Amino acid sequence: MHPDHTKLLRKAQALDQAQKTMEASLTYQKFLALEPRHAEAWSNLSGKLLVLGDPQGAQTAARAALDLAPQTLAARINLGRALMQLNRIQEAEDHFTTAMKQDKGRLDSPMFLAECRLHQQDLRGAHQALATATSLAARPGRSEALVAHLAELWAIFSMGMSQEHRPEEAEAACATALRLNGRNFSAKFSLGMIQMTRGHLETAKERFRQLAKTHPHKVEVRLQLIACLARQGDFLAVGEEIAKLVHEKPRDLIVYRGVLEILYAHGRWSDLAAEIARYRLMDPTSIHPDLNQAFVDLLFGEFRLGWERHEARLRLPTEEWLPHRSFSQPTWAGEPFLGKTLLVWAEQGFGDTLMFLRYLPQVKALGGRVLVEVQAPLVGVAATCPGFDALVTREGGAPPFDLQVSLQSLPWLFRTELASIPGEIPYLQVPSEVPRKREILEQLALAEDKVRIGLVWAGSPLHSRDAERSLKADLLAPLEALPGVVWYSLQARREELPPLRNLVSLSPYLSSFSDTAYALSGLDLLITVDTAVVHLAGALGIPTLLLLTYQPDYRWLLDREDSPWYPTLHLYRQPAYGDWEAVIRRVVEDLTQG
Repeated sequence: MHPDHTKLLRKAQALDQAQKTMEASLTYQKFLALEPRHAEAWSNLSGKLLVLGDPQGAQTAARAALDLAPQTLAARINLGRALMQLNRIQEAEDHFTTAMKQDKGRLDSPMFLAECRLHQQDLRGAHQALATATSLAARPGRSEALVAHLAELWAIFSMGMSQEHRPEEAEAACATALRLNGRNFSAKFSLGMIQMTRGHLETAKERFRQLAKTHPHKVEVRLQLIACLARQGDFLAVGEEIAKLVHEKPRDLIVYRGVLEILYAHGRWSDLAAEIARYRLMDPTSIHPDLNQAFVDLLFGEFRLGWERHEARLRLPTEEWLPHRSFSQPTWAGEPFLGKTLLVWAEQGFGDTLMFLRYLPQVKALGGRVLVEVQAPLVGVAATCPGFDALVTREGGAPPFDLQVSLQSLPWLFRTELASIPGEIPYLQVPSEVPRKREILEQLALAEDKVRIGLVWAGSPLHSRDAERSLKADLLAPLEALPGVVWYSLQARREELPPLRNLVSLSPYLSSFSDTAYALSGLDLLITVDTAVVHLAGALGIPTLLLLTYQPDYRWLLDREDSPWYPTLHLYRQPAYGDWEAVIRRVVEDLTQG
């Protein structure tokens, strides 16, 4: 190597050691322009580009290093990290696995492998990699930055365990995170959330108070402190904390939304109205107050105002409204459209789509060709609904159309009131094609002449109110008192099962909503929390007992045991916040008497 080139490399390395990242990167690039076959320099450059936020450049540099020297471990790990940032998670995982085989003593390989698996929501695989990394982190001389990152990954894993309703494992993960880094905020915060979930409200409250002192700008801590006080029933303190927070951050949308969520969950309607009014004064141009008021209106059965205000969601900026869609075609306003083609598109979750498909016959009666776009997993059951000409998915694309409208705008366009809800039940049928029909039928046959009752006790862990609307499986234990029953679990994404002797799990055979529809059609009764399955059951006309939180989603209204949306539902409401025991007790009493 030419002496001048050697000097340039040493300069790059010195800048690297001095943590002058940009200068080091530029100097490495100058050197590599002269010496392009230097694998270590390519590897070092890839690391600098990662720090500078250039994963594409880091990937190119790391591949160049590996082309020259395939055993360059640092380059392989940098390549994995770059691929992670480019959302090519499986490829990244493969590189980290290879790096672990090359050198079983490195901390970064299993640590980044764990991060990949957390991205993929593979909690079991993440736990294995985290355990391996933690054993290596105990060795002397480990980088403080790497150990701190490992602690953060344990905190993220803890949150995943909480979402899976496994608080003991979540708490153990927090403890590991704090052993690795006693200053880790995420673990301390997660521990407070776990303590709330387990009902240790006083402990959680003190934890959040302490975190609020040490991290006064973390609004999530302040909001959880308020939530904890609300669960304790101390609404004087709740009011004081809300007043302090909104005084400090009067226009903060996260604060506003968080406060409303807490007030809604506890039915503090006058306080909620006051907060909506306050925010409207602070930001008169904001769409949020109208949208927030819409859900309250609908909950109270004020449909005319509620549906109108609900349309405000379509005026939110794209970044604030994830289901936002852009079309060049005009929005349908409910007028006749003979000779034209209308696309009716699914806007939000599976349950919302199933609920509002009922409007399609009314749409079809006004005009020409109707295309319906639904989520791919719903295609089989949605195809059984009357009132459309063709069914499409967003992924598959739609043929040409003239007009478009969201499925969730149809209640507004048809001026739906409580008395005018389209109530033709069933409006869905079991599809003719059921992928796992034979296996499901075999499981249903196990009941022989006993009563078949289906169970769903948890919704999606990604739902914003999942901690409220889902219940722990062991709370269903009192159902054991009912004689002559075979219980069928239709529960997805939960390992924990209710402690019921005659329990058969249908979950392995429910590969689609078509399978679920067929399973429901073979039951005598469904008992479920508020998730997509209740909408499918209601649309099919399956007798269903719906278990609801203290203040439920708007569609279930207040203070009634029936649903105008689904006549075959019977509603069981928590008498107080979080009181699932009373709900299950009433279910057992009613089924015993019945």
